[in-house]
Amino acid sequence: MSNRTKSGRRISMKTFPRDSNPMILDMGSDEGGIPLDNDISSMTFDDSVPEPTGFAKFKASVKNTFFPPKQYFDRTIELRQGRAFVNTEETNLPPNVIRNQKYNPYTFLFVVLYEQFKFFFNMYFLLVALSQFIPQLKIGYLFTYVAPLVFVLAITILKEAYDDFKRWKRDKEANSQKYQKLTPNGPVTIPSSEIRVGDLIFVEKDCRLPADIVVLRTTEKSGASFIRTDQLDGETDWKLRRAVASTQELPSDESLLSNQIDVFADRPKMDIYSFVGTCTVYKNENKNLVSLSDENTMWMNTVVASGIVIGLVIYTGSETRSSMNTSHPKTKVGLLDMELNRLSKVLFGLMSLLSLLMVALNGFRSGWLVDFFRYMLLFSAIIPISLRVNLDIAKTLYSYWIMNDDEIEGTIVRTSTIPEELGRISYLLSDKTGTLTQNEMIFKKLHLGSYSFNTETLDELEIYLEEAFTDEYESSGVMRKNRKRSIHYQVQRTVEALALCHNVTPTFEEGSDIITYQASSPDEVALVKFTESIGLTLWHRDLHSMTLKTPLGNEVQYSILNVFPFSSETKRMGIIIRNEINGEIMFYMKGADVVMSRIVQSNDWLDEECGNMAREGLRTLVFGMKVLSEEEYGDFHDRYLEAKATVIDRDQNVQDVVESIEHNLQLIGLSGVEDKLQENVKPTLEMLRNAGIKIWMLTGDKIETATCIAISARLVSRNQDIYTLSASDPNVAIHKLDRFRVLKDTALIIDGKTLQLFFNYFPQEFISSACQAPAVVCCRCSPTQKAEIVTLLKNFTKKQTAAIGDGGNDVSMIQAADVGIGIVGKEGKQASLAADFSINQFSFVSRLMIWHGRNSYKRSASLGQFVIHRGLIISFIQAIFSSLFYFAAITIYTGWLLVGYATIYTTAPVFSLVLDVDVTEDIAFQFPELYRELQKGRSLSYKTFFIWVFKSIYQASVIMLMSIFLFDNSMINIVSITFTALILTELFNVAFEIHKWHVLVVISEVVTLGLYFVSMVILKSYFDLSFILTTNFVWKTSLIVAMGCLPVLIWKIIKSKYYPPAYAKLT
Repeated sequence: MSNRTKSGRRISMKTFPRDSNPMILDMGSDEGGIPLDNDISSMTFDDSVPEPTGFAKFKASVKNTFFPPKQYFDRTIELRQGRAFVNTEETNLPPNVIRNQKYNPYTFLFVVLYEQFKFFFNMYFLLVALSQFIPQLKIGYLFTYVAPLVFVLAITILKEAYDDFKRWKRDKEANSQKYQKLTPNGPVTIPSSEIRVGDLIFVEKDCRLPADIVVLRTTEKSGASFIRTDQLDGETDWKLRRAVASTQELPSDESLLSNQIDVFADRPKMDIYSFVGTCTVYKNENKNLVSLSDENTMWMNTVVASGIVIGLVIYTGSETRSSMNTSHPKTKVGLLDMELNRLSKVLFGLMSLLSLLMVALNGFRSGWLVDFFRYMLLFSAIIPISLRVNLDIAKTLYSYWIMNDDEIEGTIVRTSTIPEELGRISYLLSDKTGTLTQNEMIFKKLHLGSYSFNTETLDELEIYLEEAFTDEYESSGVMRKNRKRSIHYQVQRTVEALALCHNVTPTFEEGSDIITYQASSPDEVALVKFTESIGLTLWHRDLHSMTLKTPLGNEVQYSILNVFPFSSETKRMGIIIRNEINGEIMFYMKGADVVMSRIVQSNDWLDEECGNMAREGLRTLVFGMKVLSEEEYGDFHDRYLEAKATVIDRDQNVQDVVESIEHNLQLIGLSGVEDKLQENVKPTLEMLRNAGIKIWMLTGDKIETATCIAISARLVSRNQDIYTLSASDPNVAIHKLDRFRVLKDTALIIDGKTLQLFFNYFPQEFISSACQAPAVVCCRCSPTQKAEIVTLLKNFTKKQTAAIGDGGNDVSMIQAADVGIGIVGKEGKQASLAADFSINQFSFVSRLMIWHGRNSYKRSASLGQFVIHRGLIISFIQAIFSSLFYFAAITIYTGWLLVGYATIYTTAPVFSLVLDVDVTEDIAFQFPELYRELQKGRSLSYKTFFIWVFKSIYQASVIMLMSIFLFDNSMINIVSITFTALILTELFNVAFEIHKWHVLVVISEVVTLGLYFVSMVILKSYFDLSFILTTNFVWKTSLIVAMGCLPVLIWKIIKSKYYPPAYAKLT
């Protein structure tokens, strides 16, 4: 059997032996409290890129030669008698300064002008303005060409200067924050900008970390401290951090100065979830060396949530984790802007062709080349400089209206340059947890193998648990040797596992007995709340112990010996504890069924029950336990400490030791929690589907759970079939894909492993087949895969994509999409901050796209084309004028008339098109199918563009030719005649384009007309009042305007009657 390569060539699979396949990720489920799709700390991706060739290789070589990449090195910080010595290969450690400015005072003007003139529009008008300094090319007044360009540039420069000034103020404020530094002379207050590597600094509660530190001491006796990391990873839950044990044990803070301490830190890197280091404290010729991990660190921009911390600064400035993870995504350019840019090139070609035609009609006389350039200048209005300004202001208004819409309260527009792209979305790619669902976990089911409990039988479960903790139960005739087989014992054992195997910390408000739980996973909080509801409460936790309050009110203490936190690579977490009452050492572990099934003892019910819960849409978690003897634990502990003391491959060494006891665990239970759907998800998805938007759900969940959510949320409608595609071999994968291609109206569900196969071997075949499906669900999907799907979809379909998510794992997908939408949810604000649009719940998407997207796109398309028409019609009038008057390359309108035409005489009416509405809000939501017309891009196309071109030619011809015909005895007043007819024609053209009259549209028309009449009185050098006030002028000008506008109006009426738009049939 053969397969295709990425280039489409068929090859034998022998070319890709199984052992040499590119790495395929088997992403775990985020079931049951372990948020796999949120924690990317241990993910490893095949992100290798091909070596550059040809010019790309030369360019990379030059860049590396003149701008070599910064190298980072390990460092050892030695504290000796209050002084710090930093040993590192790095010559200059960066200052601890935050700098978010785009410019500096010396390069500001140069860089801003470069950014403006690299675009065709601005460079063109710069050349036009500069040409007026050449006497042979000078036409009219210089300011008429220079003033518009200067105005546009001035607005841009002032805006950039203001924005950068605000950045400078924010940077200055951040760099001036005061912190206390511990010195031999006591605490000294210094600004954060003066903090250096090796400094010992105090950070108080609710203060933000100014640099990356290793925590040496805290005010808590246990050395624990909580931090908030919302500005680093977007997570709002508190994270536990621990002080270095050997320094926490010192008698006082000043002891840090009197002791010899060495701290080794590995080189700076982006990974915020890992750190390798050691801390050595020398005491009386003895040294105490302990390993350091990320739980001993606090990164810059995190906030201390409890106590006061003393930390040793290890990284500053650009080497901090926060700075290294600060990305600068590319500015998104909307499809409408790209279309207008292409039209501007067509306009330039049209202008060149018109100029060449004028020269040709004049017979290419001597000096024709100069005449050609003069004609180019005369017709320069064909490319309107005001187009960019009008559209930018319009987009700002759209953004303002979106943010002030009471129906979608709290919505924030972070990218104001692309609101019209919301009206042309063809694919919406959505995360599941926290996006379609609430990320609010509710306990639903507990399965013990022989027994099963749900929300309706909690009373029974509570009774069993209470009896298990009473002395009366043990003396009721049940023999101790049979107790382990009793339901009471199984319930007690399983509920204790739920209450002990986690990273949850209970907290109490001052003066209150109300418990709140802090954890990085809402799943874990849900399970601990469940145990509390049935009588077993997590009462206290610190670094070394936990206390449970039993249903009888007794407190049982446990010593925490080891905690093995969850990672996306292991897909499980574990804890070793000692019961202080009987001294028993227990090893608890919980995780996804795909990994726990290999760790627990063989059984005949786990797979079946996991499948049943998944089909109910529950997130499952498997619990196992093992009793360790003192000898077993002692041997493990020694090997564990030895592995943690290593510097090279520490994580792998530690994992190898942990895996040595991860076998033959007793399966004790299976929990299921429900992630409730967000409000109005079902009608929203149905509306979007009716609007022609295909929805893809990308999640880290297992296939069964994702399928259930897709059905319950109506992502897959009732009359659609489901095809599940899962394979571990490229041959099998492409064969199954071929079978899917022939199916009709069938949703596709695919797992991450199979998805990676298609990315590696058959990307085009996969995306072409998937696009035919009404809905696609990608399960076990990594953040990198999410972004790759978006990119592949954009490149293959050439259609607009939107991505929506609520977690840090969705940021890549959001930034890769044409439109990124972030939800402010329980997973934090990282997705919201990285998105183009921030909303509070998924249901807001329908209004954002169906209503605001429609209006923004239709209005911008109409505004853009009218501004182009405004330049075309005056240029064609100029062309006819020149051709009738011996091809003289002189302008018909000069000075204030030319400036006023594009400003006070037409700006307000033309810009009022942004208030137009083609359908009412009720109809837009009642008939979402109308959105399909927008996806085709017919409101702005080459067809509509050339209709406006022909309209401009016709009206310009009528204005110029009829003026000469009707006023043949008044040629001296040809300027006032044609200009008046032109202004009135444009006002009528605006009126013809309006679908629904707004009071501001009426005001703009009336006020503009009044201003024009006033200017006729003021500008006596252009207008002869004795001629204008004659009846002859009035009726003849009215006739010219009527001949120019009536045929256009008649054509619109005929078209609307025989070729009505879709919305016209509904209004």
